[in-house]
Amino acid sequence: MSTAALDEANGIEEAQHLNDAADSVSEQNAQSGVLQSKAALPAAALGSPDLDTVLDVDSANGPVEPADESNTEELLVPKRDINDLRFPPPHLADIRWRLFEVREPIELKIDEFEHYWPYTDNVWVRQHRAGTDRSGRVTTDYYACRLQRPTYTPRKADPTRPDGKPLRKKQTREGGTCQMRIKTVRTEGACPKYSITKVGDHEHTHDLDHMDRIKRNTVVMEIARAEVMKGFMPASVFTIMSEDEEKLAAAGGRYLNRNDVRNASQAWRRTHGDQLAVHPGYKYDHGNGIVREEEVATGLLPPTTNSTDIPMLDPALASTPILPPPVPAPPLDPNTLYFPPSSQPFLTPYLPPSTPPSPLILPHITLSYATSLDSFLAIAPNTRTALSGPISKALTHYLRTRHDAILIGVGTALADDPTLNARLPSAGGYGGLGWDGQPRPIVIDPSARWVLTPQSAILQAVAAGRARAPWVIIAPGCSIDPARLELLKHYGGKYLGLPDLEKGYRLSWEAVFRALAAEGVRSLMVEGGGVVINELLQPEYARFVSSVVVTVAPTYLGTGGVVVCPTRNVDVMGRPRPVVRFRDVRWEQVGEDVVMCGKVGMVDAEGAGFGPVSGPVPVRGGEALVEDLERAARFTT
Repeated sequence: MSTAALDEANGIEEAQHLNDAADSVSEQNAQSGVLQSKAALPAAALGSPDLDTVLDVDSANGPVEPADESNTEELLVPKRDINDLRFPPPHLADIRWRLFEVREPIELKIDEFEHYWPYTDNVWVRQHRAGTDRSGRVTTDYYACRLQRPTYTPRKADPTRPDGKPLRKKQTREGGTCQMRIKTVRTEGACPKYSITKVGDHEHTHDLDHMDRIKRNTVVMEIARAEVMKGFMPASVFTIMSEDEEKLAAAGGRYLNRNDVRNASQAWRRTHGDQLAVHPGYKYDHGNGIVREEEVATGLLPPTTNSTDIPMLDPALASTPILPPPVPAPPLDPNTLYFPPSSQPFLTPYLPPSTPPSPLILPHITLSYATSLDSFLAIAPNTRTALSGPISKALTHYLRTRHDAILIGVGTALADDPTLNARLPSAGGYGGLGWDGQPRPIVIDPSARWVLTPQSAILQAVAAGRARAPWVIIAPGCSIDPARLELLKHYGGKYLGLPDLEKGYRLSWEAVFRALAAEGVRSLMVEGGGVVINELLQPEYARFVSSVVVTVAPTYLGTGGVVVCPTRNVDVMGRPRPVVRFRDVRWEQVGEDVVMCGKVGMVDAEGAGFGPVSGPVPVRGGEALVEDLERAARFTT
């Protein structure tokens, strides 16, 4: 049976022979025209985030026609095929929705952006390029929702198309219905990235499903074209692509139809249409179209035949590599930690709120550290000491994923050479997208003693895409070698100088926290070391702390180490009094360790907690304290 007969039987009416097929009544034809004219572009242009600005495109009437569409050498070789539908990238539907809404800033590695962005190019149209900064490392582009302007402005008389081709029957889509805009910032450096943020306060006036209904993205159309170029007829390709509806919908092809497949491959079919056939293992069934043969086992393709093994019919494209099905994902990095979801709920009351207050004055501050039974952080100064067990260590990394930044003092940075990242499977670099879940390291270094080099553990993690670059807070007037400034900037970090100091030439913690809030840090996890923790437990600073999570290891380190012991506090009469007392306390056994969670409250002269000034707090009296201590004793025995 001929190709035309099969198409007609499958509900597609061919107006004429495939070699003389007319242009489609669909906006997808414009998209196909864009793809066909890319072959003459240099490789750099093909990697551009928005090819419409590289090609000669008429903003009202779509792409300019290629000089000769029948010349197969000018056809863009498909970079995707059916395997991109069969084996989609992880969390594709969720990521498409994030790139549609852009409710929060999104950071993606270059390869991630180039892989996921084409799945949403039916939503966004580049308006203009703001240009590159003086360093040449930062390039900014602005995008608008496709519904911001109409796609076609009708004219009284459209110009005649070349070679006697019929006029396009274009559909007009109303413009000005959505004013949502975003900007993308590409930053070069040790670990290049794209940052995507929303511009202005406008939201979409429609959902992502509406955009998928009115326009297909280039990935779906390119998959369709690649399958036809293997010698399969459009009706058969449509059947194959539609078999797994969930994956097709996740890729943005919920409303894919046979005409879309025909439009995507129309120029190629003018030369090769008479050689098209159905996929192996499928057949034409009168009244039902293209269906599986009864003996074919369940699966997208028959087990003995893979469409990737079938060469393209076009001799000019015979050498085009079609990738085999992706290999299984590599095992997790051996340093990856796992904190079971069943152990997470008890931490929820002490975590930063999902919606921070607006305007943000100070970040939510969580004080978290591991200590021995005798309250030591390290067995000796400048000595790295492992206290947490494997599960409580994973708990710490879970806390890191729930905060925007983590803060340590310069002493800890010098002693430990830390990476200051999160090593959970959901975090960027360990299975997550971009830098999701990776906190921003903050190092308090008033005199700039911490000298970073490319061999520093944290910068190596940054270069591998497994950590964010640190911000280093220095004192006013501190002089930094320009080479050090440039090195940290190359990795994406920076030095933050505070405007003033407190009495005694000490950094003001309030100034530190306000500066971080001004930089967009909504939540901060303070991990140490001893000087930082002891200062923040003093009454004058404890008011900034929102919650504490302390891991107590079942060990004594003995005297001579780094201890958590704030300076004694006295009342107006000179009598000693407790420095700080926690409230809403919860003890939880985590492996061999005990984790104490609490919220910070001030204390009165009798040692009873009365909470922060912002509101009344229930008092935990002496009996409650005894109960907590007895419970802790049971856990540690």
